[in-house]
Amino acid sequence: MINEEITHLFKALSHPIRVDILDLLKKGPISTGELSEQFDVSRYAIMKHLTILEEVHLIVVRRQGRTRLNFLNIIPLQEVYNRWVSKYESKMATSLTNLKTNLEAGGTELMKKEISSFQIEQEIEIKAPVERVFQSLVNDINTWWEFRLQAENSHLTLDSTVGGFFKEDWGNGQGAIWGTVLYYKENEEIRLQGLLGMTGAVNSQYGYVLENRGDSTIVKLSHSAVGLLDPNWEEAHSQGWTLLLNNLKEQAEKQ
Repeated sequence: MINEEITHLFKALSHPIRVDILDLLKKGPISTGELSEQFDVSRYAIMKHLTILEEVHLIVVRRQGRTRLNFLNIIPLQEVYNRWVSKYESKMATSLTNLKTNLEAGGTELMKKEISSFQIEQEIEIKAPVERVFQSLVNDINTWWEFRLQAENSHLTLDSTVGGFFKEDWGNGQGAIWGTVLYYKENEEIRLQGLLGMTGAVNSQYGYVLENRGDSTIVKLSHSAVGLLDPNWEEAHSQGWTLLLNNLKEQAEKQ
């Protein structure tokens, strides 16, 4: 992040109502109308606060019919944190222990689950052409995708054709499927279905939409899951996506 972006971010965080809005969104997406009911100010004032937060990418807006849903986007905060903390310490601080435990345990640990759902929306600006970002996203996934089911002799590939696999290859015909491609449009969008560390009766889909913005590319990540979900999976996956999108940004910008 350049100094001007950081300055705008800190200014956006300087108002207590905007901080309270982010605290509310941490629990999940909330419509603009529902947010307005939480504060003793006008709806117009809340809209102004939301606009400021959206301008610095601290929230992501998705529309469902006439309803405007506001999602927390923690990536700008992570980028500020990374600026003054070493990469190693940052990864330790994000503490993806919940996701790591689920992946390594292979579902053997009995966890309390109930039928529920979550939707994660994040976006990040990458200072590179959309073609280069898409190339990194698809062809260089073994470099920036940090998680593995098996640490040794593991190689990740993404066959971006419809029906193709996002696969972890362990050699000798062994491996695992991280996702199956449901939709693919070169340099614009790719959607997959895969459990991503979750186990059991779960339907999970995730995808990336790329938008050109001058000399930069905006990558929008959406991940939805429904089924017998462990209570900590949403937070663990949200943190995991933040780490992965920052890895993708680093990979695409260094080329």
